Amino acid sequence: QQQQQQQGFHAQVPQAQNSNPDYMASVDLSIKVPPEFLRMTVNKIPTSSSLAAASKLPMGGIIRPLAPPSDHNSEDDGVAVVNPSATGIIRCKRCRTYMNPFVAWVENGRRWRCNICGQINDVPSAYFCHLDQDGRRRDRAQRPELNSGVVEYIAPQEYMVRPPQAPCYMFVIDVSGAAARAGSLEAVAAGIRANLDHLMSNPRAMVGFLTYDKSVHFYNMKQNLTQPQMLVVSDLKELFIPLPDDLLVNLSDSRPVVDAFLDGLPSMFNTSAASESCLGPALKAAFTVMKNIGGKMCVFQSGLPNLSDGALKHRENPRIMGTPEEFKLLCPSTNWYKDTGVEFSRSQISVEMFLFPHQYMDTATLSELPKNTAGTMYCYPSFSSASDGARFSSDLTHALTRRTCFEAVMRVRCTRGMRLSNFYGNFCIRGTDLLALPNATSDTCFAFDLSHDEPMLNTSVLTIQSALLYTSSEGERRIRVHTHAVPVTSVLSDVVNSVDADTVCNLLAKQALDLSLKSGLDTSRTRLLQACMDIIKSAKGGNRNVGVYGATNASFPSQRQQQADAGAAETPESLALLPLYTMALQKNIVFRGGADVHPDERASAMAALRTMWVDDSRHFIYPRMFSLHDMGGEAGTEGGESMDDDQVCGRNHVVLPGLVDLSVDNLKSDGIFLLDNSIDMYLWVGKAADPALLSSLFGVSSMEGVDMAGISLSEGSDLSSRVSNIIKGLRELKGTAAKLTIVREGDQSIEQRFFWHLVEDRASFHGTYSYVEYMSLINSGNMAPPVVAGGGPGGSMGRAPGQGMQGPPGAAPPQSNYGAPPPAPPTSGYGAPPMSGGPPTGGMAPPPTGGMGMAPPPTSGMYGGGGGGMAPPPTPLGRP
Repeated sequence: QQQQQQQGFHAQVPQAQNSNPDYMASVDLSIKVPPEFLRMTVNKIPTSSSLAAASKLPMGGIIRPLAPPSDHNSEDDGVAVVNPSATGIIRCKRCRTYMNPFVAWVENGRRWRCNICGQINDVPSAYFCHLDQDGRRRDRAQRPELNSGVVEYIAPQEYMVRPPQAPCYMFVIDVSGAAARAGSLEAVAAGIRANLDHLMSNPRAMVGFLTYDKSVHFYNMKQNLTQPQMLVVSDLKELFIPLPDDLLVNLSDSRPVVDAFLDGLPSMFNTSAASESCLGPALKAAFTVMKNIGGKMCVFQSGLPNLSDGALKHRENPRIMGTPEEFKLLCPSTNWYKDTGVEFSRSQISVEMFLFPHQYMDTATLSELPKNTAGTMYCYPSFSSASDGARFSSDLTHALTRRTCFEAVMRVRCTRGMRLSNFYGNFCIRGTDLLALPNATSDTCFAFDLSHDEPMLNTSVLTIQSALLYTSSEGERRIRVHTHAVPVTSVLSDVVNSVDADTVCNLLAKQALDLSLKSGLDTSRTRLLQACMDIIKSAKGGNRNVGVYGATNASFPSQRQQQADAGAAETPESLALLPLYTMALQKNIVFRGGADVHPDERASAMAALRTMWVDDSRHFIYPRMFSLHDMGGEAGTEGGESMDDDQVCGRNHVVLPGLVDLSVDNLKSDGIFLLDNSIDMYLWVGKAADPALLSSLFGVSSMEGVDMAGISLSEGSDLSSRVSNIIKGLRELKGTAAKLTIVREGDQSIEQRFFWHLVEDRASFHGTYSYVEYMSLINSGNMAPPVVAGGGPGGSMGRAPGQGMQGPPGAAPPQSNYGAPPPAPPTSGYGAPPMSGGPPTGGMAPPPTGGMGMAPPPTSGMYGGGGGGMAPPPTPLGRP
């Protein structure tokens, strides 16, 4: 009889929740997952699938389960730890949801209803507590799992497949001639040694080293040795592991031997002439050494792997760059690295891959290894110790010292009636929804899509719960649970007003990234534009009268008039920045068109975007540009604790200068501007900058004739100290040292890359718009070229046709026609621009005629250099 009652309840659970007016009142929506852990695209969920479709908004979220504390000066993330009693962890017996603040208590607290699946569960007698007059447990204030959105359980024995293993770090280092000549080998040795003290803080930590060129080199570092013993295996087909029990050692016991090895490593191979690189066999060897333990494998690669397993071919084809076929260069050329990554994941091995390319390296294929092992890829094109050493050292330190957990798996659940349809990030998925994570770090984050599984949601509150099971570096098995409740609404305007635009752009970018690898960059840019237009049109009143089954009643005159007036309506405040961010995303290095982005550079940017948290992606999509030459006296000083987060940066709350819109119109030849996109920084210096400022910042009175490769910020002056504080604070927000490039006005090879980031101007490939033109296009509600107010279809708000593109401030506009082929590029050197007959014509709708899509200027440099002429709007732009 009880089973029949429960089965009947299962069939009626949604209706029961919806019909109970007290259910919404009993849910404490003030209990939330802090925003540093979870961000939702909308904070109110449409009650029906038709309403969700009418809103055109992407439903989903971004979760970072091990996020660092929001206070940079605190090591405590504020998550309460629960040690379960003898009753164990309380979970739903049907869907395995963890006990959380949003369950419903019935029968005076003797049973509880799961807020995910509706199952009625018995309360163990040791966990029982009476309810108060509001139907809530009297002990909820004493139980973190009942009063907090984030809680961490100490996992009992049944959550362990094997005893927790010691933290293990395996360093796999390319020692070919390319690594020795570029200086990356010396930087790697120095970087690893600088972090040994931190690794030793855990007395259980184990380390191993393996080097390779045309052979694989193993190192015995047992504590009874005074010098490491090198063992060379040259037979790559019949690779074997010598001394398999002595290649992983306890770091605390063998520290003197490890120090001796790292001190001698650069000189050991500094005369190497080997051009071969057997990365595949080296990976297999390292895997064999550590597969019984698992851990973190750090791989340092300086050239295209060209020997034995995992060998890659030089497939760079300049003639298809900038064409619809370019996306093929961004897809893996072989499944070997993906299959290897899946095998690594099964053995709980995560890969951190550091690339130092001086020639084509096929980054798109190599990135499959960290992607499938929950790792990270770092790339340093044309590595130079002088310009890239600090960034590499910072990245390596961050990778080795950030919070890292091992042997992790994660699952995300949501209330019945909704489902998680897609996941985005670096992981290997088991089954349909279990994310396998050999390592999980404080930077690990995932995006997910939410979609309706039923036409109507019959609950007033949607619950999303994620659970991360992991082993801490101290050897303790834990479960971190995030439970978030989102109200459900049947009013479209409520959904629109709850939008988080930064999270929407992050999710749209990840969706477009997947699309670009299947259908091409043109398709992804078009999809971004169409998504923005649809969202704005719906939010301003188009298709607002949506029925339960999607009927719009557009045949009625009032509805037709409503849609006609939609373009003139005000954009809701929550979506005011969406067009700007979407336009910037289309011009971002990940998606931008043209033939001036090297495939390795684009693949590296794609890998970064795939794992990017919301705060980082906001500045990656729309960088910040600060005016330094006229900043106030407080800018660059510490102590801005009372100011808003957007006005300060870093652990010491350094006050930031004023922001400048990203248009060339705002650059001044007597100005100095700092641009930050969370990965790179550019310090643009005008030709007519005040000599006193130049002397304070760089120790020179003029930039003319100065070797820009050797110039850096000077020390000693008040201005240079404050600018250094700003740069340091911005780097602390990310946790790594973004590379700073000093750009002199008129240096086209560097300046054009700086212009790429001035996204409010037109770019140099087909189908791009200035911000004014883009807003006109969005408001028009169709993909046709817009007519910009004041300029007609051929101009740009009073600017004569042919003046669309621009160079540096004061430069004459290029005299060329829309669609003209680019000038002949260099034909040698890594990253030289492709020899293309012109940009593609597919994808985006063509811009207005009259100088909007000029051919890019000649390019140079590592990845093709320039291509960045942008058309400025006629007047400085404010925000929408």
